[in-house]
Amino acid sequence: MTPWLPEFLRSPVAALIGEPCTVTLIDEFNLFDPHCLRHALSKGLGLGIVLGGCIVKLPQLFKILKSKSVAGISLSSYVLEVLANAITLAYNFRKGYSFTTYGEALFIGAQNIVITLLILAFTGRAAQGVATNVLLLIFTYAMFTPSMVGGALLSTLYGLTIPLVISSRIPQIYTIHKNKYTGQLSAFAVFNYFFGTAARLFTTLVEVDDSLVLVGAVLAVIANGILAAQMVYYWNAPAPKEKYRLDSKKTE
Repeated sequence: MTPWLPEFLRSPVAALIGEPCTVTLIDEFNLFDPHCLRHALSKGLGLGIVLGGCIVKLPQLFKILKSKSVAGISLSSYVLEVLANAITLAYNFRKGYSFTTYGEALFIGAQNIVITLLILAFTGRAAQGVATNVLLLIFTYAMFTPSMVGGALLSTLYGLTIPLVISSRIPQIYTIHKNKYTGQLSAFAVFNYFFGTAARLFTTLVEVDDSLVLVGAVLAVIANGILAAQMVYYWNAPAPKEKYRLDSKKTE
C-alpha cells in the first residue's frame, strides 16, 4: 500500500512507533489493532513525560535566579536526586530500554545539577560547586561504564533508589494525615506527579520487561496516589486550630 501521509510527517511517526505499526495505524488506517494501539499510546505517553521532564524544574530554577536566594532548599535532597537520576539513566540505558521509558531522568538530572550549583554559589561555596559538579560527572561516567560498575552492582544501586524516592513522599503523607489539612501544598504538582507516574507505569508494562523497574513504578503510583487522594479529601478542610493559634502568637 502506498503511504498517503506526506513523508515529512510519516517519518517522525515511524521513528517513534516503528515501521510495522506505522503501516498498520497510518497507512492501513487500522486504528483498533490492539498491539499497535497499545504500543503507540505507550510511545506517545512516554514522549510526553520526557518532554515534561525538560521543564518540570524550570519554575524552581527561575525562582532562585530571580530572588538570588536558596532559602529553604535542601542541598542534600538535590544531590541525592541527581545521584538517583544518574543511576536510573545508566541502568535503563545499559539494559537497552527505549529512551521514551526513562528519558525524563536525563533532563530532570541536568536541571537538578544546575540547581545544586546555584545552591552552592548563593551560599558562598562556589569552589565546592565546581568540585561537586566534577564528582557528579565522574559518578555518572562510572555508572555508564561496565568495567567500573558491573551489572549486578548497578542493579543493586537502582534498587536502592526506589525506597529513596518513595520515602521522600512519606513525611508529606504523614503530615497531611496528622493535620487533616494540605496547607500550601500545590495541587497542580501533586496531580501532575500522580498522572505522570501512572502514565510511566503504563509505559513500563507495555515496553519494559523488568520487575525492578515495574516495582518502582507501582510504588511511585501508590505513594503519589495517596497524596492525590488526600488532596481531594481535604480540599476544603480548614487549617488546624492549634496551628492557627501558634501562628497568631508568633505575629503578636
